[in-house]
Amino acid sequence: MNFKKYIRDNPLGFQMAPMIDIIFILLIHFMVATIFAQWENKLGIQVPSADSGIRTDRQPGEVIINIDAEGGMYINSKPITAQRLESLLGQIAETFKSQPVVVRADQNTRHKDVIKVLDICRKVDIWNVAFSTLPRENAP
Repeated sequence: MNFKKYIRDNPLGFQMAPMIDIIFILLIHFMVATIFAQWENKLGIQVPSADSGIRTDRQPGEVIINIDAEGGMYINSKPITAQRLESLLGQIAETFKSQPVVVRADQNTRHKDVIKVLDICRKVDIWNVAFSTLPRENAP
């Protein structure tokens, strides 16, 4: 019997259509991730500088709370009240026990506005709180 007539002699080549689909999906993913990263940081907030600040890697799922100079609190560039922040952080703390929170306060923010956010974090049992600073401009 001759079985060779049923076997293809030419091997399949590299398929471009699935590769282009994957490239477009990756491109859309990175574009959306960049937009969300920009929304986390409210524009117009100038964080203070510090000599001892250490740049750490972003932790997955961290909540960034922005506090402007007037004491307004923002999450994802949207204003939020203290009561709403407490209920939101409470829901997050129930689900994720060691939820990281980053406080980005303007350099002209009053101390009592930052303490208000820290008090809310303590009420809902969030202990992993960090403060955002910039390095000094003339630091080596």
